Amino acid sequence: MEIYQEFEKWLNSLLENDMPENTAAYNFNIYEEDDETYGVQLIASDEFSEEDDDWACSEIWSSEEDIFYIDHSDEKDADRERGLEFISVLISDYLEKGGKSAKLKAVNAVGAGFVDGDLKIIYRKA
Repeated sequence: MEIYQEFEKWLNSLLENDMPENTAAYNFNIYEEDDETYGVQLIASDEFSEEDDDWACSEIWSSEEDIFYIDHSDEKDADRERGLEFISVLISDYLEKGGKSAKLKAVNAVGAGFVDGDLKIIYRKA
């Protein structure tokens, strides 16, 4: 199965849950795992700020241990920047054609980033 289809299936199953009514934004937390994989976790936040990435720390819902894993062992020049870009493209594709993308687009913003790094805003509500 293509990675986007696996990602869409994972995200659809998460978004079937009722999210807190006061969700202001979603963030995809990215973790570097020990075995040349990235772990992706979805969180909902009751805050959003263009100026301060700490909004993503105000977590009111999380996929917790339901993590999406991406293997990057075949990329000899894999780095965090390329990893973030790859995951951002998956998220952008989902926002464009994903089964439950309207739920993500109903909030102020959708971001992604490594838990110890800067966030990238992928979607802003118009």
